[in-house]
Order: sequence, then structure tokens, then C-alpha cells
Amino acid sequence: MNAISTAPRPDEPFYQPQDNEQAMFEQAWHHGMPVLIKGPTGCGKTRFVQYMAHRLKLPLYTVACHDDLSAADLVGRHLIGAQGTWWQDGPLTRAVREGGICYLDEVVEARQDTAVVLHPLADDRRQLYLERTGEVLQAPPSFMLVVSYNPGYQNLLKGMKPSTRQRFVAMRFGYPAIADEERIVAREAGVDMALAAQVVRLGQALRRLDQHDLEEVASTRLLIFTARMIGAGMDPRQACLGCLAEPLSDDPQTVAALMDVVDVHFG
Repeated sequence: MNAISTAPRPDEPFYQPQDNEQAMFEQAWHHGMPVLIKGPTGCGKTRFVQYMAHRLKLPLYTVACHDDLSAADLVGRHLIGAQGTWWQDGPLTRAVREGGICYLDEVVEARQDTAVVLHPLADDRRQLYLERTGEVLQAPPSFMLVVSYNPGYQNLLKGMKPSTRQRFVAMRFGYPAIADEERIVAREAGVDMALAAQVVRLGQALRRLDQHDLEEVASTRLLIFTARMIGAGMDPRQACLGCLAEPLSDDPQTVAALMDVVDVHFG
């Protein structure tokens, strides 16, 4: 297995640790266990996986799952060309062959037939069955399966079955603590700490608006977008409208209510 580097490298993705998630991930990888990451939109799930893949020096294959994603999209399929028919590996198969990380983002969005492929990889067998070629791939020690989803989007039709969920080491992510979020916004947006703190205070206020019918609250990602726009010289109110209020709601009255909060902080 690859040794874990503790020294930051110039090309290392920036990630601000929140708790013991690094140690949990490293131990899961060391013991050949898959990882499930639960958390709201824009809280850093994908960045964390990128960061850990870099630290472990492993290739990373990321798949954005959707309604039409099938097992064949993950495993691979036969293609027809001028030279005849050939097999093309999917991202999951490539990750297994190379001993890398396969990250399935919003895995509950994928079709149910993907579970049949994932189950043998996510338990003690650590095997990938290529039904169309007859191959059985044994995952090398360095291979890791990582999946994520947003619990807030789950419903009866799109939830992870207990038989699947109990194969994973699970971690719950939330939005960072205020001081951490300020550092993240300052670093990612390229602004000073004063502006970052002002934007984060606004974000905290917007997250307390439980009286409005918001599907999601202001994510760290949106706060970074807002700070970046303001830092580049855009009018703060316009930046907040385009990067916070409008992405959070399509309802004009709700957008107006959000902008009332913006005016308190940037009026």
C-alpha cells in the first residue's frame, strides 16, 4: 500500500479538516472498507475525497450519478467501430484495475441495478463481476469505493437500502464551524479575512431562516462564490442576489425575504 504523505504539496487540493474524518478515511482504506459520506449540498464532500485521494497518491475516478446511470455505465460495455467490436472499461472497472478510488457522487440517484454491481465490491469479497466478458476482477488492496448522498433529498423511492448502507463505514458531514468556514471562504475566494467573516455571518443568518420553505440553506460553496464576486469588485448586494438569494429559491417573495437579510449585512 502507498504510504500516506503528511507534508502538504503545492498541488494538494485545499481542505480544512473538521473532525477526525481524515483518520477515519485512512483507517477504512487501510482495512479495505468502503466509505459512505452523508451531508448537505456544498459542504465539502467531493473536495474531501479529492484531498484524500491526493494524500494517498491514488488515481480518482469520480462519477456524478443520475437517474439514467446504469450498471453498464459503471462497469463498461462493448462498442462497435470500423475495426470490429471491443470492450471499453467503465470508471468503476478502471478504478479496480488500477487500484484507485472510485467515488460515486449522489449514489442514490443511480438506477437500482447498480447495487448488484456494488455489493460484491463493498463486502469482504471485494470483487467486480463483468457479466458481459465473464471476468471476475479481484480488487487490489489499494482500491477503495466511496459513495456520497444528501440525506435531505431522500424519499421512499430514492433511498439507500439498509442492505447496501450497512456495507459501508459512514461519515456525516455538515457545514464547517464559523472560524473554519471563514478560513475556507478566504482561501477559496482569494479575499481577506474581514470580507470572508462578513460573508460567513450572512450565511449563518440565512441558515437560520427556518420559516421560509427552502429546500437547501446557503452552502459553503455559495458563500465562496459570493465572496469571490465581491472581492472582484461587484456590488455586494448584486453579488448576494446572484450567488445566494436566486440559487436558493425560485419564489420571488422568498428571494425578497432573503435580500432583506442581505441588506442587514451589506446595506
